[in-house]
Amino acid sequence: MRVTEEFRHELARIAQMTERRFRQQITTPGASHRRSRIIFACFTVAACALVVGCSTAEVFPPAAPSTGKRLQPVERDFKPSDIAKADIDVAAESHAQECLASARLLMEKLYRRNPRELRKGNYASIDAAMARAFDAQAQFRFAELGNVRGTDAIVLALKPEYTGDRVFAFGVGLASMIFLSYNGKTEFYLTDTLSAQKLYNSARNIEIAAWKLADARDARGEPLLVSNKASGDVVNLSFEREFGKMIAYQDVMAEIAAQRTNRIIRRALQTVAAAVFLPI
Repeated sequence: MRVTEEFRHELARIAQMTERRFRQQITTPGASHRRSRIIFACFTVAACALVVGCSTAEVFPPAAPSTGKRLQPVERDFKPSDIAKADIDVAAESHAQECLASARLLMEKLYRRNPRELRKGNYASIDAAMARAFDAQAQFRFAELGNVRGTDAIVLALKPEYTGDRVFAFGVGLASMIFLSYNGKTEFYLTDTLSAQKLYNSARNIEIAAWKLADARDARGEPLLVSNKASGDVVNLSFEREFGKMIAYQDVMAEIAAQRTNRIIRRALQTVAAAVFLPI
């Protein structure tokens, strides 16, 4: 369904008018019938907004800014689809976008540290590789990875015998695992329900992925992928910082989702060295 800008503006106008009418009528004595009609109108507009929102394609965010380069947040304009969102839906969108943006930044940084992997994929540039990995139409499924996503793609990237582009496989695996923990969505509405367990499991998997990335070695003892690197007495921990942000995003969202559904999160107790990825 294609929605024109004129329709969006008209829907926004109707929503704002309905809100004004609701505020006027809801406090009028003896106006129960009018209140019912206004409430019905609100739900009608919300349903329309839901259709508009659900008809749009997923859009993945650009890479997160590097440490120290984050801009101050700005208020965005009202959208018709906002009527069909609760506060938790807005929070979920922010967490999903931030986590995916961090995954994208990590993938970009890995390419810069491991230029040989870019040549394996025959990409003209890092931007070209990133654009393909985060093509919303592909939904993180790629033939050269056997169409695997999530932790399966991460495991593939860190197999010593794997001859393909390890950065592409690792980046796709990390990003798609986050994407799947949000039920394969980046926009959320009143009818959506997130699994606190999936979000919690994804946070633990990010911890495991970070450890495996730093620990994976080839037969000569060389890192399969270079990430954190020491320069003299100084160790560059930019990868660790970004992984830490992602873990925090997912843990906080898991707690929010658990409170909404009143469900208990089953917390996995395992040492990182012996850890296996948890299901999403």
